[in-house]
Amino acid sequence: MKILVTGASGFLGRAIVERLLAEGQKVRAVCRSPAPELEARGVEIYRADLRDQKAAVVACRGVELVFHTAGVAGIWGPWKHYFDSNVAATMHLVAGCQEQGVRRLVFTSSPSVVFDGSDQAGLDESAPFPSRWLCHYPRSKALAEQHVLAANGRRGLLTCALRPHLVWGPGDRHLVPGLIARRRTNRLWRVGEGTNRIDMIYIDNAVEAHWRAAQALAPGSPAAGRAYFISQGEPVNCWQWINEILAFAGLPPPARALSMKTAWRLGAAMEIFCRMAPFAGEPSLTRFLAAQLGRSHYYDISAARRDLGYCPRVSKEEGMKRLAEGLALRGRV
Repeated sequence: MKILVTGASGFLGRAIVERLLAEGQKVRAVCRSPAPELEARGVEIYRADLRDQKAAVVACRGVELVFHTAGVAGIWGPWKHYFDSNVAATMHLVAGCQEQGVRRLVFTSSPSVVFDGSDQAGLDESAPFPSRWLCHYPRSKALAEQHVLAANGRRGLLTCALRPHLVWGPGDRHLVPGLIARRRTNRLWRVGEGTNRIDMIYIDNAVEAHWRAAQALAPGSPAAGRAYFISQGEPVNCWQWINEILAFAGLPPPARALSMKTAWRLGAAMEIFCRMAPFAGEPSLTRFLAAQLGRSHYYDISAARRDLGYCPRVSKEEGMKRLAEGLALRGRV
């Protein structure tokens, strides 16, 4: 069968493409820019912007399964940017799947769709969406996730959504490099007492969960029409983990610390200032970022284990070893 992967130039999308090639599948990749390395591997490259509905319909032609990983992340920016890239593009892709007779769609969502800024310890998928949104990204992902799940069973399309938390590993161009860059420029503060626990997931495990979800999608499957948290299954101390990553780059722990209350107020003030003075760019701290750094946020993955047969194959320790080796090869240590 032919499988479509959106966001194939991204960290997760590229890793899913690699797994599919290893499984002997035919892959079509939606990319907004040239991808010669993928093309050289036999991947069919379709250059398109999914904000264009006609392009989304064409992308789905002759495809049986879609992994939709494309999207815009971040903590700052105009609502239209997030809506167009995360919500409208997803709606176009769902319409394309239905028009072209695609049978299965696995959507990459985020645990932030339920994050309200408070401590979240061991929540399962029954957790509601928050009554207030701390930034546009989780709101847009929640709307996209709702649309994908509502489409389940319509015109023969089966859907599910996965919520991977903090995907990391060799080849990551955002999470780990971002932490290192912030520390090098003294823009990383420890928030809170340093005891908060968080979920995260190694890249190979995130890919495994997506592959399992695709295999689980079938008529009558409990996975159809559902969202799932996925992670390593064992929360870690947020700041111990961050400090371990910084040490790989020869950097000490953050020199400054803020209480959760102070970080929240500072983040709110920076948001107001940057809205009033757009030339200032993205604030270095927001309420969402303060809460992510200072609160606990980890989730129960029992449903993914039960319905998808998901089990993390790469331990945190092995993943960190591979990360250190990857950073060393790129000259970042």
